[in-house]
Amino acid sequence: MESYYEYRHLVGFEETNLVGNVYYVNYLRWQGRCREMFLREQAPDVLAEVQDDLKLFTLKVDCEFLAEITAFDELSIRMRLEDLTQTQVGFAFDYVKLTGGQEVLVARGRQRIACMRGPNGDTRPAKVPDALRDALSRYRVVPTAAKVLAGSAAGPGHAGHADHADEAVLQGSLP
Repeated sequence: MESYYEYRHLVGFEETNLVGNVYYVNYLRWQGRCREMFLREQAPDVLAEVQDDLKLFTLKVDCEFLAEITAFDELSIRMRLEDLTQTQVGFAFDYVKLTGGQEVLVARGRQRIACMRGPNGDTRPAKVPDALRDALSRYRVVPTAAKVLAGSAAGPGHAGHADHADEAVLQGSLP
């Protein structure tokens, strides 16, 4: 079982700027596309709820750029569950350039969404659907022991967590 959900993408000229490297906003688009394809393939029941009254609001996105990519680079955008609350989901993304059997991490991103229900103008927080929780459970980021211990040293009520993908151990499924 994979420890991440993977969306593959071939960069096109329309995604580059005048200098020839990928325009930054495309990384955020790819996060959204990866999330959409995950829902389509892994949680189709959630898509049915979205067509009804479930709304998935993006609260925050970020991306850290580590290396440039250009047209016709092949990418693997790898999504993992970073955290899950009653009404919100935090995702972590690795952007990996695939070249002749080699993998190079070119960027890292994060995204936080909130589940909401109700008509526009009266939308309220809603529980993350069970179908989404189940589908995401296979892709959870598990903090390393060192991070957990560092979090416990912070005092009671403070849980340790990984700040970056390279500081976490990926686990294929939950216990």
